[in-house]
Amino acid sequence: MLKKLVVMLLLGYVWLPNISLMAQAEAVTNSFGMEFVLIKPGSMLVGKYQPTVGEYKPPVVRAGEQPQWVLPPKAYKVAAKMAQEAAKPGFTVTIKRPYYIGKFEVTQEQWQKVMGNNPAFFQGSRVKDDTGKHPVENITWQDAQTFIKKLNKLDKEHIYCLPNEFEWEYAARAGAEDDILWANARKMGIISEQITRAVGSKEPNAWGIYDMIGNVWEWVQDYYNDKIFADPVPPQSGKEHVLKGASFTGDAKNATYLTHAAGPGNGFDVGFRIVMEVR
Repeated sequence: MLKKLVVMLLLGYVWLPNISLMAQAEAVTNSFGMEFVLIKPGSMLVGKYQPTVGEYKPPVVRAGEQPQWVLPPKAYKVAAKMAQEAAKPGFTVTIKRPYYIGKFEVTQEQWQKVMGNNPAFFQGSRVKDDTGKHPVENITWQDAQTFIKKLNKLDKEHIYCLPNEFEWEYAARAGAEDDILWANARKMGIISEQITRAVGSKEPNAWGIYDMIGNVWEWVQDYYNDKIFADPVPPQSGKEHVLKGASFTGDAKNATYLTHAAGPGNGFDVGFRIVMEVR
């Protein structure tokens, strides 16, 4: 690769903008045991919503049985009109710079190393396995910021922050254009359960990132816009911040990358993962 690069430079090709990205490792582990996956620039369609309505089918009448009740044809026409009015074309979001995102949600063990305490509800006798490997939860957005601020002071080699909503969704989708299928959500997400599990208990997404669906809701940097979908430009202020990804208490409705929720949530099912800047 180096020989090829030298030859191309001698021939006059300008390839320098890609050198720094080429030099970045695909995965990095910091001194606190946090693993990060490199996310490269790209684009995605956000906020697309195309609801569908079934077709009217006349009721089946069998001899000796009561006719099956179905909605009248007029109701289907009204539903189709409502679906058309609710549809959204979405908008393109381009991630222009590479970044590292946590391979896992921040664990209780990692929180303990940085903060010296453990605020999580699901620890000790409330779990059956290693408490430290469960995601830290029962934290506010401000708590997450405090953790990041202290981590940045302790680790002089890197710069950390919460992902913004688009960074989170881009990493969660891992190149997929459509929302996650329910069958895949069951394989990849800790959902419809009673407690959290150790991080990485289910399958990763296509980019090797775990628990983007389920386990705990995840704080992101942006303010909530009081809508189901994000806006092209996130609000600069608000009462609450955005939560993404659902939790172990979630179901099919919550197991989605496309919509967002707002804090503070239930507390015991809210955690976070962090982003590390590419240097």
